[in-house]
Amino acid sequence: MSENHLSPRPVTGFMLAAFTIFIWGVTFVCTKSLLNDFSALEILVVRFVLAYVSLWILCPHALHLARKRDELLFFAAGLCGVTVYQFLENAAILFTSASNVSIIVAICPIFTALTAQIFLHEKHITPFFVTGFLIAITGVALVSFNGAAAFHFSPKGDLMALAAAVSWGFYSLFVSKINALGCRNLAATRRIFFYALLCMIPLVLFGALSPEARENQSFRVIFDAAVNAERFARPINWLNLLFLGVAASALCFAAWNVACRVLGTVRATVGIYLIPVVTIIFAYFVLGEKITL
Repeated sequence: MSENHLSPRPVTGFMLAAFTIFIWGVTFVCTKSLLNDFSALEILVVRFVLAYVSLWILCPHALHLARKRDELLFFAAGLCGVTVYQFLENAAILFTSASNVSIIVAICPIFTALTAQIFLHEKHITPFFVTGFLIAITGVALVSFNGAAAFHFSPKGDLMALAAAVSWGFYSLFVSKINALGCRNLAATRRIFFYALLCMIPLVLFGALSPEARENQSFRVIFDAAVNAERFARPINWLNLLFLGVAASALCFAAWNVACRVLGTVRATVGIYLIPVVTIIFAYFVLGEKITL
């Protein structure tokens, strides 16, 4: 179960966190592009199937846990950090801009700090932390929204993004507990994805069989061979899916878990403030979302 290695240095943690934050900032743009051909649920499933397969290729070793009850941590992490968080994030982009979603998701650090303080009894919600949070989120909002003229409030999409941020706070809690087990990082990340995919099965069945879901851009699942042949034949779709599955999921989730172990979950999560900056730059060049300075 345990991984015998020298503990990575803090600089390694910062580098892994920076790499992950940059890649995750681009994911909003890739997802927005894919939503032209796929539902939010279809993107989620394909993305994490690719990620799961990639991690088996990178680490073809089974994960053995000393206590069977620890499986619940992996299940909870997969449910909160992948199935719920990623689905809500993908669905939110249907109803609001990529920039809106990225700025709302950037409040993850406050929920991460809250869960750590309540459940792990770590003291993070201090006047200094709250002041830093308010300054950072205000600065990011100014960069992202560029004044009232660029802000378009969409209750449905923005509330989905807020719920995603809360879900990520709980994912961070479970990752902290998983890191304490000393498991192989790639194998542990793969186990999280396994449970995430299991949790997606009811959603897929609903999306494929429910008449209501067939008209819903969030839940719709299409098995029609002709439709799939057409949309999977587009190189841009494969490029986006491979980027989301291999880079943004397999590599970045594994890198992020190491960063959390080295730096501490709350400290690493503070870097999420920078995700909207990456998003608006790529959204400007790829999606044409305006930056009005």
